[in-house]
Amino acid sequence: MAILHILQYPDERLHKVAKKIESITGATRKLISDMAETMYAAPGVGLAATQVDMHQQLIVIDVSETHDELLVLINPELIFSSGESKCEEGCLSVPGIYDKVERAEKITVRALNAKGEEFTLDAEGLLSVCIQHEMDHLQGKVFVERLSHLKQVRIRNKLKKRLRETF
Repeated sequence: MAILHILQYPDERLHKVAKKIESITGATRKLISDMAETMYAAPGVGLAATQVDMHQQLIVIDVSETHDELLVLINPELIFSSGESKCEEGCLSVPGIYDKVERAEKITVRALNAKGEEFTLDAEGLLSVCIQHEMDHLQGKVFVERLSHLKQVRIRNKLKKRLRETF
């Protein structure tokens, strides 16, 4: 296993749309393992392959308190959503930035697991938010892009300033 480099917003590679995974190979299983290790080390509750510059439809999530309930979603599709919820979100690709984002309250997603078996999952609360957030990454979207233009400009400026201060 290995800790992977997480791309930082506004890196253009975060805007690439991920491709479907046609078959689950040893390389896919290694990527799942490396992404899980990276997510836990960060620490975070979700990570999309796009964030580690692998543009495949693959997400790992663990919203459990004990960090031992890894959920793997390959080629996820949102097949149902209802309600509205506004929750504060953060992102491993946008460290230190948090803001409220409107999402569906309840969702149903269809995906493949790490063995290539299809399943459906009903989710609400943090899990629903996390799945939607990570699925946005697979479409080349970062959560800050769901905020107002003014907030996006402020965030970009804050990140540029932070980058200048590190050099």
